[in-house]
This record gives sequence, structure tokens and C-alpha cells, in this order.
Amino acid sequence: MSLQLRNRGRTAALAIWAVTALAFGTTGAAAAPAPAPAPAPAKQGPTSVAYVEVNSNSMLNVGKYTLADGGGNAFDVALIFAANINYDTTTKAAYLYFNENVQRVLDNAATEIRPLQRQGIKVVLSVLGNHQGAGFANFTSQEAASAFAQEMSEAVATYGLDGIDFDDEYAEYGNNGTSQPNASSFVNLVTALRADMPDKIISLYNIGPAASRLSYGGVDISSTFDYAWNPYYGTWQVPGVALPKSRLSPAAVEIGRTSRSTVAGLARRTVSEGYGVYLTYNLDGTDRSADVSAFTRELYGSDAVYTP
Repeated sequence: MSLQLRNRGRTAALAIWAVTALAFGTTGAAAAPAPAPAPAPAKQGPTSVAYVEVNSNSMLNVGKYTLADGGGNAFDVALIFAANINYDTTTKAAYLYFNENVQRVLDNAATEIRPLQRQGIKVVLSVLGNHQGAGFANFTSQEAASAFAQEMSEAVATYGLDGIDFDDEYAEYGNNGTSQPNASSFVNLVTALRADMPDKIISLYNIGPAASRLSYGGVDISSTFDYAWNPYYGTWQVPGVALPKSRLSPAAVEIGRTSRSTVAGLARRTVSEGYGVYLTYNLDGTDRSADVSAFTRELYGSDAVYTP
């Protein structure tokens, strides 16, 4: 099955709009493919990641930070936080949902997403539970898991994104008569998603029932993920995912709330212990160059410069 019925109207509208645009020689955000990124100035060091709460902040903030020494991007991956996995009580099926703020970012990809991609920053859609009982860990069949995987991969293709991030929080399994987590669901879902988008990013916010159910029936999906990270800000915790250090972030910080000394210490430890990813959350529109510099100095040997 493709997108749920409630999403088909949007898909049909996009298709009609795209045909009209072609007829009049115009282009639009949703129909445009992701551009080939311009080569960013080279930088050596871990991959830096920024979650952005788009209910209150712009994705463009991620691209406003560069390194004083060399001009490279301070951040390498920007996550749109967040789409949701919702539950349709009529069809008894999970479906991918975008609130008005996420939808606004996606509909305006030409101005909200493409500028970051042109800088060489990957833009990934994070998907989160929404208190309705639907989650990544309670699909009861391969077909149901594959249908939701297809919805996600279609969103990535439609809006020219660089991948999907899984965050298994707030599902409230059991609500609306839904099932409790089972052993096969997340394995089936991630396997299907990787088959649908073999060259895109799939990342794991290492929390919730899904994160503890990574193998089933002789299939282990750990190596399917491009990245996995610690979900507890201000702490160091190596994700329990069988990935090389280069693809793990034991460090996690909340920009503006985790102390700069802790931010720096976690970055220093990331380098000294040979890990390849550094996770940040809640980059806002304020000049956070002091907070960002606290980790870029340790990761890349350079302060960060903020350009409004």
C-alpha cells in the first residue's frame, strides 16, 4: 500500500501543481530534486549534528555557523524535528503526519532546505511518536511495516531530503487499542526502508522499545543505520548499536542549556576516544556562537562564526 488516503490528496495536488508549473516554465520546492551540494571547505573531525525544533525555529539557522579557521560548516547534518507516526482509528493503520510547521518547511523546501544542501549540509526528517499508540515497534505484519516505510521514502523523494531519523518516544503503545511492541516490527520497518532508499541516511535516536529490538529471525539491522546517538543531553553514553565508532555519538548536548564546560568536555572526549559523531539539540535563532565554539574548538580546532 502507498500513502494513506488522507495523504493522497496532498500527493495528487503536488502532481497537478508540478504539471502546471512545467507548463508555465516555473519550478517549486516540493517537486524539485535535491541539488548537488557545493563542495564545502574541507574540515577534519567528527560529523556534527543539529536537531532543530521547527515549531519555533528555522532550519536555516544551521547554515549560519562556519569555522573561523577554513570556513567549513560547523554542522554537517540538520534534522527537521519532527514529523510524526500517527494512527488512523478507522483504517487501524499507522500513517506519516506533518504538523503545520513541518509541512511549511517541506512545502518551502526551495528556501528552507535547498540553501543548506547547497552548503553541503544534509537535511534529514526525524519521525517521532504522537501519543496515539502507533510506533515503530508495534507493526504486526511485514506488509504494514513496509507500507509505512514506503510513506517515509516517498516523503524523502518528494521533498528532496537526505534521509530519515527514528525517535521512538511518545508513541504510548496500547492507546487506541494498538498492540504492544514486538520483536519483528522495527527490523521489518528498517529493512524495508533501506530497500526503498539504499543511498539515503537512516539514523537512530537510541531510545524507546524500537532501539532495544534490533534483531529478529537471524536479521540484525544495526549495520543498516548510518548513525546512532545518545539521547540524553549533557551526558556521555555509548549507544548499544553494533556500529563502528565513526558512526556513533556517545555525546549529546542541548545548545544553550548544557554548560559550555560540559559541551567542551564531551567534545574533547569524543576526539580522544575516537568517536565520529557529535550530537546537538535545539539550535535556535539566537547567536549561539559561544556555545557552538565550545565544541568546534575541540572537534575541529577552530571557533565558530555566526553570520545572521
